Order: sequence, then C-alpha cells, then structure tokens
Amino acid sequence: MDLNLAQKVATKILVDNKSAIALAKNPPAQVSFSEGSIMSSCVKPLLQADTNPVVLLHGFDRYTLPLLEEAGLETWALDILGWGFSHLERLPSCGVASKRDHLYQFWKSYIKRPMLLVGPSLGAAVAIDFAVNHSEAVEKLVLIDASVYSEGTGNMRKLPKAIAYAGVYLLKSVPLRLYATFLAFNGLPFGTCLDWTNVGRLHCLLPWWEDATVAFMNSGGYDVSSQIEQVKQKTLIIWGEDDQIISNKLAVKLHCELPNAIIRQVPDCGHIPHVEKPSVVAKLIAEFSSQDDC
Repeated sequence: MDLNLAQKVATKILVDNKSAIALAKNPPAQVSFSEGSIMSSCVKPLLQADTNPVVLLHGFDRYTLPLLEEAGLETWALDILGWGFSHLERLPSCGVASKRDHLYQFWKSYIKRPMLLVGPSLGAAVAIDFAVNHSEAVEKLVLIDASVYSEGTGNMRKLPKAIAYAGVYLLKSVPLRLYATFLAFNGLPFGTCLDWTNVGRLHCLLPWWEDATVAFMNSGGYDVSSQIEQVKQKTLIIWGEDDQIISNKLAVKLHCELPNAIIRQVPDCGHIPHVEKPSVVAKLIAEFSSQDDC
C-alpha cells in the first residue's frame, strides 16, 4: 500500500462524515536531529479554550477525542515520531531523544501552553520521559494502562540487522496483530477483531515503518522506571480491570511510586479503555482537567 492510500484509508476510519474532527495536513516541526522539518501527523482542535489543552499521544481512535471536545476541552492528537503517519521519507533518528525533541518542537511551534498530556500503553513511557525532561510544557499527566516497567528493547538492540528486520516484518503480520488485538480487548467477535487489526496495522504499511522501528530497537527504547519518582506533575492513572497485556498490579505499583497520583480502574475493560469505554475515559479526563492542583 502506498503512502497516499494508507493515509486516505486511515482518514476515513478516524474521521467519519458526522464527526467534528479537523484533520491536519501534516504541519512541519523543525527538529535538531534532522536538516529538514518533520511533517507531523496530527489532529488539530476545533476550539480554542481558556483552559490548558489536552494532547493525546498515538493510540486514540475517533471516539474519545470528540467527547473531550464536547466537554469543552481544546484537544490535540499527535503521532509520535516513527509511529503513525508523520512523513519520514528522509528517515531521521527515531530513538527516545529524537521522539522527545520532535514532540517538544511541535509543542513549542503550535501548542505553546502547558498541556494535559495523555499517554496510553507505551505512550505512557513517552509521556513520563517528556514530562521529566520538559516539565514547563506539561501541567498534568494521564497514563492509561501504562507500559512503563519494561527495560527498553533489551537484547533486541544487539540483534544482527537481518534478524532485526525479520522480527519487525513478523511484528506487522496479520496473525500476530490479530492475536495482540484479541488480547487488547475484553472479548470481541472475530469479525470485529479482524477489523480492528486491519486498522491497527495501517501505519505499518508505510514505506519507512520497518526502518524506523529497527532504528528504535537499536536505540534501546524507553526505560523510564527510574524517572517515575521524578514526575512532578499531578497524574491520573486509568486502567482496564481486565487488561490481559499489562497486569493491573503494576497500576498499583505505579500509583505508589508517583509522587502525586490518583488511580481509577475501569470495569469490564481490557488494555485500551479509551477505545472500549471512551465515554468513561473522556469523563475521567474532563473531571481531572478541571481539578485544582492543590
């Protein structure tokens, strides 16, 4: 599948005719690690609010974002560098430092105010790393079924290039993605599971995805466990009670280690409550956004 077709399919899935989402045309972000700008895939907000904006990192679908806007929140959604639909024809570095710099430069160019940063799964590691390194840009954090206790990419960073590419090819395969989707949801009919699988692997079909993923593996990936206690921002932890990918025991551990956090569990829900229970998650985020820091 070529880039234009992949993006058209993704747009059709993410934004239906009744939605009020305004899809951005990949605005540029000038970064320090590349000569050119990164054309950054994002969804821009329809409204400008007096409160600080909500920024959703990759992994959100078409349901939660409009609910947040209906609640009066200025809401952005951004693909993290190397994951999603940002243009990477001239492949830059895709390690942790590059992902952090890309997010910071995008924030500095377009958002420009302290934000409520929302990270689901591995996006939670991105959010913690960013909040610790750029505390001036983050007012509050929301971490959803957070993948924050893995030791980066581990031994995968030492794999020979041929084996690394073979592993990445397997990672985007339909059987593996189908199994991951089955685990992520709390009980889905096979047909629906297959539909979500096809949606979830669209970005893997972009011509630079394999190179970007191998580059990320070789960089060592996210290892943020030592940064958790350094988080200064008030944090909301949201967790699906029936998560089969990351144990909710780790939610309790994270709650204990974060200096200023509250935790809310979502019943009858798996690894992606923002997709399975968008109204519940949107309500939790809206309420958390309106709370005073004191």
